[in-house]
Amino acid sequence: MTFQAGKTFINLPVKDLKATMDFFTALGFAFNTQFTNDNAACLIINESTFAMLITEPLFRTFITKEIADAKSSTEVLVALSVDSRSQVDELMKIALASGGSPASDPQDHGFMYSRSFQDVDGHIWEVFYMDESAVPQG
Repeated sequence: MTFQAGKTFINLPVKDLKATMDFFTALGFAFNTQFTNDNAACLIINESTFAMLITEPLFRTFITKEIADAKSSTEVLVALSVDSRSQVDELMKIALASGGSPASDPQDHGFMYSRSFQDVDGHIWEVFYMDESAVPQG
């Protein structure tokens, strides 16, 4: 039997929910208000993928370990595909103008182009375009 999940929910701790929501709103994302309140916000990535942005006090109730400080260590790398190289650059430009910071140098492998940024909480988001017809056959 092969397992396949339905919807995907990425749970991320945040220090300031409003600042985090403002950041992702500036990038053009929307939120599911049914699952958004003063302690958490449901960021809609696509019709089956969501990021639950959860205030640190509430996040602590779900875990037994310490919360990683995403500004000094990496706990997750979220990668989002887009439709073109120009969309990669545009999203990066908006992220930086909205309080994000670069996470690494741009990567250009010919068939795939990516850039990454840290959001206001330090979580790393990679945005990439891949031309599947140009992927080297190995």
